[in-house]
Amino acid sequence: MSLSRRLFAHCLACAGLAAGFRATAASAQSPWSPPPAAERCPSKWGAADTRGAMNLQTAEQVRKAAALIRTGRVVELGHTLESSMPFFGTRRFDVHLKQMFMNPQANRRGSNEEIVITEIGQVGTQLDAFPHQTIGDETYNCVKVPEISSRGGLTRMGVDGIGQVFTRGVLIDVAGLKGVRTLEDTYEITVEDLQQAMARQNVRIERGDVVLIRTGWDAHWGTDNARYVRSCPGIGVAAAEWLIRQEPIILGADNWPVEVAPSRTMPHASLPVHQIALVVHGVHLLENMRLNELAQAGQSAFAFVMQPLKVKGGTGSTVAPTAIL
Repeated sequence: MSLSRRLFAHCLACAGLAAGFRATAASAQSPWSPPPAAERCPSKWGAADTRGAMNLQTAEQVRKAAALIRTGRVVELGHTLESSMPFFGTRRFDVHLKQMFMNPQANRRGSNEEIVITEIGQVGTQLDAFPHQTIGDETYNCVKVPEISSRGGLTRMGVDGIGQVFTRGVLIDVAGLKGVRTLEDTYEITVEDLQQAMARQNVRIERGDVVLIRTGWDAHWGTDNARYVRSCPGIGVAAAEWLIRQEPIILGADNWPVEVAPSRTMPHASLPVHQIALVVHGVHLLENMRLNELAQAGQSAFAFVMQPLKVKGGTGSTVAPTAIL
């Protein structure tokens, strides 16, 4: 990306922050298409970068997050992994218990174990690593996926390289703004929706935050799995671009793709916000969250903690994120 384009993007970000909660021009929906490599590479962190927005998690960010802990209350934000979860395609999660084995010593120590058969990166509450999504055959920073693929996983940008996430988290409760249990199927969250919800909650997005968006869609988790995966409300292209200009490290939601599905901007395209976040801007996506308890707690900014599984070369990881209030 040229210096002039970077300066322009930086100015847009500054303007977005200065505008506070007023509606912005970015809220107007317009067609989007994947930008060519020359417009998205190299990353603003350099041609060799593999961490993307995770570069924004600094020691200062960790200290700021820790300062938000007031009561010590822990709110779990991940679903339980079980075979009754909603799945896409051939994804699965099967647990097979290895029944008690009695060791031969006199103290009769018995032990139980299990075998889990699953796609560990893309089931349950899950974090997407960059190579999970591409534009053509290129992932974040224009790295060609065939060049980093091996029989044993990815050789660069695997989920094992993300590391511990400990930073400020922000909840944007759009379902609460609308006064509904869950937003309607395929409802597109706009920039105005986000700004109004933030004004209602008296919260702002800061550089390096994890931003979580509540749609209420997890009301269908485990109760109507077919509906859960058929479509969902979520952020649109304009809202995603506005959020990314605020420089979060992760965008998360209580639906399966974070974004609205199918897309309202590109109804014949497949999950364009995945490309915008993961491929173009290097922002991880966190899907299938539990956010109702957090919304009921009434604290919109909190310490966010999450450790992805260190699966060598993995495209993602099932996770169990936590908010500490």
